[in-house]
Amino acid sequence: MTSSAVETKVNRNSVDYQKNARRIADLLAEIRNQEAEIRQGGGAKAIDAQHKKGRLTARERVAKLIDPGTPFFELGIFAAHEMYEEWGGAPAAGTVTGLARVCGRLVMIIANDATVKAGAFFPLTAKKVIRAQNISIENHIPTLYLVDSAGVFLPLQEDVFPDTDDFGRVFRNNAVMSAMGIPQITAIMGMCVAGGAYLPVMCDHILMTDGSGLFLAGPALVQAAIGQKVSAEELGGAKMHAEISGTVDFREPDDESCLRRIRALVDKMGHPPSARFDHREAEKPEHAAEEIDGIFSSDPARQYDMREIIARIVDGSKFEEYRAEYGKTVFCGYARIGGWAVGIVANNKKHVPTIDAATGEKRIEFGGVIYTESAEKAARFIMDCNQNLVPLIFLHDVNGFMVGKEAEWSGIIRAGAKMVNAVSNSVVPKIAVICGGSFGAGHYAMCGKAYDPRFILAWPTARYAVMSGDSAAGTLVEIKIKQLEREGKKLSDAEKKTLHESIRATYEHQTDPRYAAARLWVDAIIDPAETRDALIWALEAAALNPDIKEFKTGVLQT
Repeated sequence: MTSSAVETKVNRNSVDYQKNARRIADLLAEIRNQEAEIRQGGGAKAIDAQHKKGRLTARERVAKLIDPGTPFFELGIFAAHEMYEEWGGAPAAGTVTGLARVCGRLVMIIANDATVKAGAFFPLTAKKVIRAQNISIENHIPTLYLVDSAGVFLPLQEDVFPDTDDFGRVFRNNAVMSAMGIPQITAIMGMCVAGGAYLPVMCDHILMTDGSGLFLAGPALVQAAIGQKVSAEELGGAKMHAEISGTVDFREPDDESCLRRIRALVDKMGHPPSARFDHREAEKPEHAAEEIDGIFSSDPARQYDMREIIARIVDGSKFEEYRAEYGKTVFCGYARIGGWAVGIVANNKKHVPTIDAATGEKRIEFGGVIYTESAEKAARFIMDCNQNLVPLIFLHDVNGFMVGKEAEWSGIIRAGAKMVNAVSNSVVPKIAVICGGSFGAGHYAMCGKAYDPRFILAWPTARYAVMSGDSAAGTLVEIKIKQLEREGKKLSDAEKKTLHESIRATYEHQTDPRYAAARLWVDAIIDPAETRDALIWALEAAALNPDIKEFKTGVLQT
């Protein structure tokens, strides 16, 4: 692929294209239906109860806060999915987070959903809020909090209260963000009690609506603790905090007025310096993004051309491929996305012919596998991007590193360590998209969650685990059979097949991107056709942070 627009060879009428497109369409429909259900929060009765208090729901507040006609890029909607079912569930972990435009400015919004257990903090709620704050910290994003929460969900307090990624970290982050000069505005639009009361008071601006409450201990607890009888309004209502304690900056009669005031405050913010990444006017890709669904194949037995995917994401479908004839199972190259200069590291899912450096013999390298030459090329490319201040995009569809005698003799461990080192110490923004498989050490080398990507996104076809479902099932079945044999039991072929299918089904469920998103291992599950738009959101967010540390790798194995 050269810097000119790519000449693609996509046949929309082929059987493979139609089959791939149908599979992704079916997966997307299932995921979108689940998202629609999650957006109902605590359900119709809880929504009605919120309205009867004269309050909007979290999602209604977000819709009125953001610029009219602009999208809300929601993050973490699947948080706590299929979790806490013994407590009735916690859709979206009882909070709404995401990026939006307010008065033309990119902001992070964090809004408690009071229809879910009165907005109480489950373990995943705290982690979701902290993840949103960490994104704001890494990218210097102004952050708006819409508070309506009963505080910690007491039955699970031991998993919410004490640790470094629990409830207290939220307030620690408030203080750190303030010290960093990242604007924070909080609107108290319902209850804000106990430890949670510190969140708004540690932000730059505090707004509060009439009928809301802000106190360290509610009336019942005050009476139990010190015997004092006092109403909620007198104890910590908006009028008291506006007139007597002087805690709130703006007292508003209702949600609508409060949201208008937030917009007015955001509109007056100054403009800090932006990052030094190169940007110019964007070009649309030469090829339709909708074709990605038909090009991509999640079938391990089928190959597809990742260059065709790249051509539908990057500006003008132009890609400056780096060392195109070397280490061919990983693509590296420069492009633009939304006008932003980027470096792309992507797994090649096509088998490629190559020449063995040691013997001079021709051999085939398998697609989706990282070989020694590919790892060394990628490591060098990542270092070049850091040298030239170019953000990095990683497109995952990786089975792992090559194994076997030839691979070990070629120094695969050394080359893999070099790639992991470069990824670990990279200082430019890193954004990961898990398209297909992301297995084992390949996940790490391609900037998995543990390697601090600014954002980590997944397609519905993503699979995320130590190894693939078939490989894991085979290994686990063998272990189970040997265990049973030691106990004097012997399984028939039918029993072995049943055991294999059971283990495989469990493992496949755990590799599903929704399972990962429920635990915040990925920030969002996106439509492949919307990959470019999602990456533009991420790049625009990253560009708000002008601070780039000095790039150092430490000792490299050479």
